[in-house]
Amino acid sequence: MTSRLLSPLDLGSLRLPNRVFMAPLTRSRAGQPGDVPTELNAEYYAQRASAGLIVSEATQVSPQGKGYAWTPGMYSDAQEAGWSRVTDAVHARGGHMAAQLWHVGRISHTLLQPDGAAPVAPSPLVAEGANAFVVRPDGSAGNEPTSLPRALKLEELPGVVGQYAQAARRADRAGFDLVEVHAANGYLLQQFLSTNSNQREDQYGGSLENRARFPLEVVDAVVAQLGPDRVGVRLSPHFAGHDIADEEPEESALYLAREFTRRGLAYLHIAEPDWAGGPKLSDRFRAQLREAFGGVLVFCGGYTAERAEDLIASGVADAVAFGRPFIANPDLVERFAKGAPLNEPDPSTFYGGGAHGYTDYPTLGD
Repeated sequence: MTSRLLSPLDLGSLRLPNRVFMAPLTRSRAGQPGDVPTELNAEYYAQRASAGLIVSEATQVSPQGKGYAWTPGMYSDAQEAGWSRVTDAVHARGGHMAAQLWHVGRISHTLLQPDGAAPVAPSPLVAEGANAFVVRPDGSAGNEPTSLPRALKLEELPGVVGQYAQAARRADRAGFDLVEVHAANGYLLQQFLSTNSNQREDQYGGSLENRARFPLEVVDAVVAQLGPDRVGVRLSPHFAGHDIADEEPEESALYLAREFTRRGLAYLHIAEPDWAGGPKLSDRFRAQLREAFGGVLVFCGGYTAERAEDLIASGVADAVAFGRPFIANPDLVERFAKGAPLNEPDPSTFYGGGAHGYTDYPTLGD
């Protein structure tokens, strides 16, 4: 039974047809040059428009925010026009879509940065064991260890906040229904939150309130552009990748959840850590998140339809996001409704390439 998972949900001013969200999925298929969404991307997202909400692949807010080749941006007129084609295609099929705004911080490489500059971060600490995906000078592409970042200067921080605000304005003009601030998975905003990656001694480092200051400034800037009922945030407490080792993961998530409630944000999206080698979230922590956040609470991380139904039935979650099942099953909602078997995704086509492994997975109708 998936009756709750497939029931309608009010999200901000939207009435969503179901609670099956499509998780943000990096696919590295933006058009070149310029990291511009294409008609192929529009077809891919439109195929999946039956999701209650599609969250776009992570989308860098500036050239400095880029950590992977061939990922789309939200800072140029061409990118904005490309995203308009995507949202038009999704809306034409009755879907709803959020743009996930992204700055990778130190998870980058000089080959990806403007003029070969060092990536930026809260502190000049390399992300040990982390890679960026680059195009090398000889034209080959592949993973390279992330470069040593430089620390953002105090006077630079308003400019980075401004990049998010400008990206939110572009997302609005491009027709997105909502924006999701990416504060998870070891990228810039989580680098500020985490005790090991943030060694600052100014008002943006040290205490939990100080470490949360910059992410909240970003959220406030985005809210100022769109209103709180069109803004969500993704967090990943206990995330263990990208050299994140936070000593206060649950405390920071709960603090932020309460701050988001004060601001009236539309939703909070929790990326669970166990798929990436972290621990399972405890039932106690889930209940604390539910108590701390007053909006729509979404969990994501290797769920089946049955487990998602149980989580929603428990009252902890309002919706559940699915990643890899949506890669291989554009009609995932219909398959859940009919109890139909799922296509298996092909990991060799996850990143880069063209239509194969992207828009050619069969539907039940096929």
